[in-house]
Amino acid sequence: QVQLVESGGGSVQAGGSLRLSCAASGRTFSGYTMGWFRQGPGKEREFVAAIIWHGLNTNYADSVKGRFTISRDNAKNTVYLQMNSLKPEDTADYYCAADQGWGTKNWEYWGPGTQVTVSS
Repeated sequence: QVQLVESGGGSVQAGGSLRLSCAASGRTFSGYTMGWFRQGPGKEREFVAAIIWHGLNTNYADSVKGRFTISRDNAKNTVYLQMNSLKPEDTADYYCAADQGWGTKNWEYWGPGTQVTVSS
């Protein structure tokens, strides 16, 4: 089992920045691909970003490329999502996920989420 807990959400004005963190516990964190997803009001959950276990491969949704950066610190069992140039459409609940594969469609573990609100 892997337990995930997100933090760092909050309210920010458009153009601002936030950094989300996801702390993992349980099985060896470094063996897992980590991802961020979000679900906006009235929308389905969507992929935001992912980082492979060693950190050298990342993947981003087109909507966040150039604005968001995913990173990880395996020594701290933590994955981060740096969000810059935030837009009102980034408003959503953000979820951290973990899986042993890369490119998976069915992520194995999920956190409870953290809310991000971007006002115009």
